[in-house]
Amino acid sequence: MDFAERVTHLAQEGAYHMLARAQALEATGRRIIHLEVGQPDAPTFENVTRAGIKAIEDGFTRYTVPAGMPALRKAIAEDAVQRYGMEFSPNQVVVGPGAKPALFFPTLALVRPGDEVIYPDPGFPTYAAMVGVAGGKAVPVPLLEENDFSFDLEAFDRLVSDRTRMIILNSPSNPTGGVMPVSALEHIAAVARDRDIWVLSDEIYTRIAYDGLQVPSIVTLPGMAERTVICDGFSKTYAMTGWRLGYGIMPEALAERVGLLLTHSIGCTASFTQVAGIEALHGPQDQVDAVVAEYQRRRNMLVAGLNRIPGWRCRMPQGAFYVFPNITATDKSSAWWEDFLLDQAGVGVLSGAAFGANGEGYLRLCFADSMENLSEAVDRIADAVARL
Repeated sequence: MDFAERVTHLAQEGAYHMLARAQALEATGRRIIHLEVGQPDAPTFENVTRAGIKAIEDGFTRYTVPAGMPALRKAIAEDAVQRYGMEFSPNQVVVGPGAKPALFFPTLALVRPGDEVIYPDPGFPTYAAMVGVAGGKAVPVPLLEENDFSFDLEAFDRLVSDRTRMIILNSPSNPTGGVMPVSALEHIAAVARDRDIWVLSDEIYTRIAYDGLQVPSIVTLPGMAERTVICDGFSKTYAMTGWRLGYGIMPEALAERVGLLLTHSIGCTASFTQVAGIEALHGPQDQVDAVVAEYQRRRNMLVAGLNRIPGWRCRMPQGAFYVFPNITATDKSSAWWEDFLLDQAGVGVLSGAAFGANGEGYLRLCFADSMENLSEAVDRIADAVARL
């Protein structure tokens, strides 16, 4: 078929492709350990689930305003005030079905044909996809393992140009688990202010950080509030992936434009889902702390186990729920390992190259799974490597 050029570059997202392959093997009777898809293994917190059910029973099943229910936008703004220590208005908040609209729609609203957008590589595949749909040019900046997978700032400085319209950040990172230090954010902020560049900060994992680390945000730096879009949501923190609830926080004029894009594309987010989101923010947060503490135990065990495998080297991630082991010493490609581990070990992982050219030589494993499954996965991988 003769498709419009804006969609010809689009490709499958690796996690969903691998999940389908793994499920096909399961259908033959094999037991597969799923470390390929990034979602919490825990159920949605009970108070949140009950709030959603009650909302349906109370009739919250009709249209609501496209930018989000006023009560939820207010709750998100109040939560942001507490977390960032600065003022936010509900008029700066736009709610969507998942966090992806808070990535895609600001990009559509800001990026013009020919504009350049700098993004992390390896990074979430949607970044390059949405820039292409907007008619822009996606410009990858390497993440350096030796810098805990923060930006290669020398490469960043070389790649910034008069055509740069936006810089995308993701901290903690998918797929690496790296957290950008304040020094790197200050460097990027200085460039953004000097060249009048927008920043899209994907902070979906910001509450999942380890060893007491507080994840810094570029929005808090001088002169950045008026040029930063925060993308966040409920999927990872509150185990609400299937509820499809996310949001963006941005300057009011941009929020109005993004709200119109929502109006003419999605219409609105399910109202009972939004009621559940209000409960997630207003309810007890000790559940989040408990889940993060459990993730940290799993992280520690998994990293130790992977580092015992010959030819594998794995840094300790600072946030999110992914490890990103380096397998370059094995002289086999990331895609080879992805196939081998699924077929021979029954463990679903993702090739680092699925997240960009700079992900080659790495694998992504999600540790939002039980200690038992993670331990078995390490044993299976070690046994399969020993048989090579």
